[in-house]
Parts: sequence; structure tokens; C-alpha cells
Amino acid sequence: MAAHTETLTIDLGADTGAFHGGASGTLYGLYGDGVPSRNVVEGMYVRTVSTKAQDGTQHPGADALDILPSFVDCGGEDVYLYMTDIYRGFPYQWPGATGEERLADFRARVAKQVGQVLTMGPYKSHVVYVPFNEPEGNMFGTGEWSYDGISWRTDPRHYFAAWKDIHRLIKGLDPDARIAGPNTSILYDEVRGFLEFAKAHDVLPDVITWHELSTPAAIRTNVAKYRRMEQDLGIDPLPININEYAHNYHLSVPGQMIQWISAIEESKIDADMAYWNIDGNLNDSAVEANKGNGQWWLFHAYGRMTGHTVRVTAPHPNVQYTLQGIATLDRDKRQARVLFGGGSGDADLVFEGVAAEIFGSTVHARLHEIPWTGQVGSSAQPLRLQDLELPVKEGRVTLSRTGLNEMSAYEIVLSPGGIGAVLVPPSVGWRRTYEAENATYTGAGYSRNGPEGSPSDVDRFATSGTYHIGGLRTGSDGVLAFAVEVPQDGTYDLSVYANSHNLHDLVQEQGPTNVFLRVDGEVPQELRLPLGYKSVVWGHTDTQVRLTAGAHTITLSARDPDLGVTRGDAIIDRIDLALRDEHVTAPALYEAEYADLDAGAHVTYEYRGASGPGAAVLPRGGTATFWVYAATDGEATVTVDQLGAGEGELMVNGEDLGSLGRDPAPLFLAGGINKVTVLATSARLVVDRLRVGPGGGHLMTTVYAAEEGTLTGGAKVTGAYPFATGGKAVEGIGKGRENALALTVTAARGGRHALTIRYSNGEQPPATHYNPDPVCRHADIVVNAGPPRRVLFPTTFHFNNFWQLTVPVTLKEGTNTLTFTAEELPDFDGDTSNRYRQRSAYAPVIDQVAVTPLG
Repeated sequence: MAAHTETLTIDLGADTGAFHGGASGTLYGLYGDGVPSRNVVEGMYVRTVSTKAQDGTQHPGADALDILPSFVDCGGEDVYLYMTDIYRGFPYQWPGATGEERLADFRARVAKQVGQVLTMGPYKSHVVYVPFNEPEGNMFGTGEWSYDGISWRTDPRHYFAAWKDIHRLIKGLDPDARIAGPNTSILYDEVRGFLEFAKAHDVLPDVITWHELSTPAAIRTNVAKYRRMEQDLGIDPLPININEYAHNYHLSVPGQMIQWISAIEESKIDADMAYWNIDGNLNDSAVEANKGNGQWWLFHAYGRMTGHTVRVTAPHPNVQYTLQGIATLDRDKRQARVLFGGGSGDADLVFEGVAAEIFGSTVHARLHEIPWTGQVGSSAQPLRLQDLELPVKEGRVTLSRTGLNEMSAYEIVLSPGGIGAVLVPPSVGWRRTYEAENATYTGAGYSRNGPEGSPSDVDRFATSGTYHIGGLRTGSDGVLAFAVEVPQDGTYDLSVYANSHNLHDLVQEQGPTNVFLRVDGEVPQELRLPLGYKSVVWGHTDTQVRLTAGAHTITLSARDPDLGVTRGDAIIDRIDLALRDEHVTAPALYEAEYADLDAGAHVTYEYRGASGPGAAVLPRGGTATFWVYAATDGEATVTVDQLGAGEGELMVNGEDLGSLGRDPAPLFLAGGINKVTVLATSARLVVDRLRVGPGGGHLMTTVYAAEEGTLTGGAKVTGAYPFATGGKAVEGIGKGRENALALTVTAARGGRHALTIRYSNGEQPPATHYNPDPVCRHADIVVNAGPPRRVLFPTTFHFNNFWQLTVPVTLKEGTNTLTFTAEELPDFDGDTSNRYRQRSAYAPVIDQVAVTPLG
């Protein structure tokens, strides 16, 4: 029986309004400037942030005024300041024996917060005050910490009076203030009474907020419900921010999140992803400081949409866990973009209203897949699946796809065709996934765990196949054997999707759980599997294996006769195999017509034989920005392909690297996300594409072991962390500038260099509720006698788990001194500090520092 084919219809002739981009908001997604990196924030096009009051004790980091300047500088719009998060606990533990005493304390804290915001200069206009959060479950609910033990939904008098008082207090101190509310857990029917009261007393919010911890289908329904309340009460339409949306099962999964995004964008509102786990990772979008997972790349694709949205008709409109989509048409670019996903199997993407004056009689279509890579698993740029040209018949084009993966999202970019564009091959060849629950396990300790997250259990985490396997742990003799079959001889990329909970007793001893890989019983490898902030939080460990065509057995074992035994406790979700052929080793391609264009730059389709359907024309001062992935920190070969004459400059991650050449250039790229910008310095510069390949060894990297530096005070060499290079690292840096590490490094020439610091940070104080609260450490880095630069280092989940972070610095020719110190950051006013261990006084454990010229 033939498989059923779904139909997603995109009507390019049905304009539904200007593209808004509001779904890319985040609750507690930013820890501080650098965690995540500015590249990750800007490249995800984060529009709004909801976060705690400055110096609040609710969670470590994420202080509103600490993140405000860098967020706005990255293109962010608004920071929603949760004024109640000045308090500890949830429900909020506000001091006082009576409701009146508690409200008086809160009033004083609100006044102080507004005073702090008023010191922020032009950044102040980007702050939105949120006086109360989920009042029915906190300050005006029935619990121990409420005003009087009576829910405002039953008797709203005290809440309404408090809202009026605090609203007028804020406006009195800051007449230009914007205030958001009521910030309820859901859109209760009682919100209508709140609006009636607020209108009658001239204290309406400037932005309406509530939480939508429900389903994507409820977004459209409840936005329409609220708009009816406004109409009934004679209130002009107010901006809406649904400042908590999505569950653990959805977050990190592109195919799930596209369903939320499509509903939010169609409603033309802002919305912030819910904060269930750790802060500073953009709600399970960012990995380490500068990397993204599949969800990051989905929001990156979403943020690059321009023009107006158009009507998309799903096969099951507004039904969650089915194929959904969002589409835009940019008439100036002559370009349509579609994001879709959420369903498995086969689908026809039907474009209607394909105007001849925009696209001609043939369209060029490029199709990408954005796969799920786990919550803490980094992802390369989306996979290029197809590049083709299709005829337009009576304003209609159909692109058919088979084998859609419900955990993936997909992107189509439609442009004019028929002008001799070079059709590029797919960026991926043969690949397969093998589920751990289908593998064969021998030995003791076996467990088949699950089902995990599902539509009926959205609080659990998404898991491939919904089940996973345990048993590879300290003392085990378990072997997990995967039967695989590959089409040809070659080298294959192998990814093991796994997790070890960083606070599990067996995991705390060593950190990353080590297991042993063999192919057909031969060629052993030791793998260190990824740590996570909770159990069933997936990342991946990557390696390569040589396979001949045909069947093989790949084993993961807790013991190996040549390499040793497992320490820790791991669960395994799946393995992925991909043939490492010309698809993988060819340079990555970034088309200029798909890039971010600014300052008069525009797309042209006049050049026959361009690498894609078009090119970008940059006038003097015009820019084309490419968001480029690098697997590791280090040298890459970057080529800017140009058409015709023209001159420009090249900037990488904000660093001006000089005049633009036509030959391949060796450049330093940071592991993860890189911002590469071409700036025209002539009257006209035509850019075809960017090509990024492996480095050729032209940039010399020198590595300096931390233990060979000069240590002062309490800084000391330790052998406690065996996964440090050579088993040694330096700890105890900080808690005063006298406890320092100094390294002497040499530069062959003066100029900008990359410091790539291999570090670990396992600091994690006790949390008050379901959010793990790891702390970012920091280092104040001094180059020679220059001013200190504070750099944040995100958690690595254990002190024996080492990551890399790159910092650009200026070195003089010859000998330079790098000094690392740290001391605890005080509160905003400088006279108090955090007493809950939520700000570290220490630098991370430092293993080594690598020094490389930027270009």
C-alpha cells in the first residue's frame, strides 16, 4: 500500500502582514555578556529577553542590567525585567509578617530597581518592567508566601490595589517606562476583570503578557480570545508577549519548535521560550559559549526571513504534532523562504501564486534540513539536501520530498531560475541512524528506559525513538552491539548520542563517562561521552571509523582488554553513521544572495553561471554578512568569490582583517558560530558566495601549558583532573588579584591574536527548585600592562570536563605576559554582594592556552 503524502500549500499571493520575528524570545536565556557569545545571540536574532531583576537571588547570572547593553548591541529589542525575581525561592519569599509589610518591602525594592534602570542611558528605553509574575501562584495566591492566602482570582481587591500602586510608582519615577502584565500562568477568564480595573484607573499595561505552557494550537486561540476582550472593553490593541512557551519535549527539537514558531508568527506577537533547565543557553539552543544545536539553526533560519509572511495551509491546520510551516515573500529580493516540519513520511510542498514578474517561468529551489542534535549537542550548518530548478505552471510549483523526519525542520529558499545557475550537489551523502533500544546487549546491568518525552508527557525530554539503554557504568561488563550495513568502503563519521547526569554519584567521581568502541572486535577507541545538567539530556561524541562495504558490528563496551574499564554511568540513545566522502570534505558554501544584506546591498540575478541563483551587489559601505560554522577553534581557508571588479574589506567576529582578496585566505575561526562580513570600499562590489574549507597550516599556533606559568598566592598546579592535558592544570586562580596565573607568550608579529583557553568549570551551588543552577566563572585577563578584560566561562558540568573558549587580544611582537586573575563581582550599587554563592570569586581551572594570529 502506498504511503500517504501530506500537502503543505504556500500561497505567495496571499499577504498576511510584515514579517515580525517574535518567536525568538528567551526567558533566562542570557547569563551575561559572552554566555552565550554575542555571535550566538545576534545570529539567532533574539528579539526579547525576560530575566531577573538586577542582583536578584532567584538564580545565578541573568541580571537584567548586566545583560542589557550587550543584548541591545546584538540587535535585541526589549529586556523584560522580572521585578519579583529580586527574591529567593518560588513561590517568592518576600519578607514580612503581614501582607502589608511584604508589599511595603517589595515597593521599596521596586523603587530601587527603577532607580538603577534610570542610570542606563539610552539602553533604558529597551527595558520593560514586569511588576508581578504568576500572581495567582505567588504573591496573590493561596500559599504560604501570599499576601493573605486568598487567590486574586477569587478576590482581586488586594492584587488590583497593588497593581495600581506599583504601576503609579514606576511611572512616577520613570514617566517613559513601559510596564507589562498581568503575567499570569495562563490567559484566565479573570484577566478581563483585570483589564476593566486597569482601564478604569488608567493603569493599563503597555504590553500584555501571559504564559502559554500548553500547546502550539492554543497560541492562535488564546491570542484571538484576548483580542476579543480588548474589543469588548474598548481598549486599543496592545503588544503581546507570551513570555513562557514550550515544554522540555519541544525545546531543542526543530520539528517540534517550528509548530510553535508558525503559530506565534501568524499571531504577530513576541514570545519567550520557557526556562526549565539552566540559564545562559538560550533555552537549550546554545552549546558551550559559542556553538549552536539544531534549535539554534532553526531560529537562525527564522530570523533571516524578510519581507511579508504569506498564507500557509497545513494538511491539519492548527493541530499540534503534525506538519506545519511558515513562509515569507520578499519582493525586493525576489525570494521566498519556507520553514516547515513536525511530521514524518512524504510531503508535497505546493507553491501557489508564483508571480511571473517576480520569479519568471522557472524557479530555483534550495532545500535544507535542520536535524535534531540533542539539548547539549552542537550542530554544523543545515544540511543541503537538494538544489534544483522547477517550471512554473499556471502560477504553481510543486516540490516533493520523501522520508521527512518529524524531529527535523526543513527550509526551502525559492528564487528566480532559468539563468544558468550552477546546481550544487547535496552537502551530505549516505547516512543512517541506529537506535540503541534495537541493539543487542550482553552482560550485566542492562536497562531499557522510557518512554521519554511524548505528546502525552511533555515534561520529559525528547529522545530519538523515545527509548534509551543503560548499563555501561562503573563495574559493568556490558556490551551494546549495533548491527550496521554500509554501501561502500570508506571512512564514516560516527556520532554516539549519550548522556551522563553530572550530579549522579558514579559520574561525580570522574566526570565524562568513558566507554570503548570497536568495529567487528578490532581497532579499539576510548570515547568520553557527554555530560548533561539532568538525566536524559542528550549530546553526542563524534569519531571516525573505517568500514568496508557490507555488514559490520559496532560495539560500545564497559571493558576493553587493551584500554581499561568504564568509570561513570552512561545512557545511550542512538548512533549515527555518515559516509565521509566528497560531500563532507568539500568546502562549505554560503551564498551571498542568502546572506544578511545591509546599507544598500541588494540581490541581483543578472549574472549567468553564478554558483547559486543570484549574487549580492554591495555599494560603497554596503555589507554582506555570513554566519559560518567551524567545528573547532583554529585555522580555516576562506574564499570570497566575486563577480567582476570591486574592492572591499573582510571582518571576522568584529575584527577587521584588512583588504578583501580573491585568493583563499587563512583565517582563524572560533569553534561554533562565526560572523563573517564583507564590506564594500568601492562603488560596486559583487559577491557570489563564501567558501570555507580546512586550514592549510599557514597560521602558526603555539600552546602554553598552564602549569608552566608563574603562580602567585593560592593559585596552584593540580593533578586532580586526569582529563587535563598531561594530567595537570592550574586551579585556585581568583578570590583576589594576588591569586594569579601569568604566562609568557611570544608573537612572531604584533597584532590581533586568538587566545584559545582550555578550561573546566564545575561550580554549582544548591538550587531552590527544578532549575539546576551552575555558575559561570570568570577571568580578568590582562595583556602586558593593559586594562583587565572580564571573560565569562560557562559551566562544563564537572571540573574534569574541559572545553575551549577563544578570546581575541592584541599582542606586541616578541614577548608578552598574560595574567589571569578573578574576584567576585559586587552588586550593581557596589556596596553588597550575593550571599548564596551565585557569583563565583574564582577563575576556571585552566589547562592550557593556545595563541594563534587571527589572519
